[in-house]
Amino acid sequence: MSNPSKARGTRWESTIRDYLNGTLGYSHPTDWRLVKRQAQEGAKDVGDLHAWPFILEAKDVKSPAVPTWLRQAEAEAVNAGFPYGVVIHKVRGKGPALARVHITDVTFQRLIGSGTLPDGFRGISFPTLNTRGQYWTWTLADFAQVLRAVRATLPPV
Repeated sequence: MSNPSKARGTRWESTIRDYLNGTLGYSHPTDWRLVKRQAQEGAKDVGDLHAWPFILEAKDVKSPAVPTWLRQAEAEAVNAGFPYGVVIHKVRGKGPALARVHITDVTFQRLIGSGTLPDGFRGISFPTLNTRGQYWTWTLADFAQVLRAVRATLPPV
């Protein structure tokens, strides 16, 4: 039997992928917007999921370590050549829509400064700030709308 923690992580990654693709209506296998699980290869990790321009690091653990995870996500974004790294932390007993999506303050400011989000976040919930850890948090449902808005301003990759 495989490692139970690895199996749980794989299920969580697949749940995130399926939730985002379903919510955003991405289904065609050649659609550049399709959120995809990544096979790990080579010495440098490139994140669990690719959702251009975001690397998504999926975490299904009981005890959060958000600042550590965010450093990991940001390093993986650099390895993959993506501008933004975020962490998606499963909330026990809740569906994927209520998972927590964390982004560092520095990355959030770069995202806002990029001009890819509507002025005043029209139609998008503003995230909450964890002042101690210096990171922002959305639900996965809200992050799906952020992803949609950001991608609307980008050319296909």
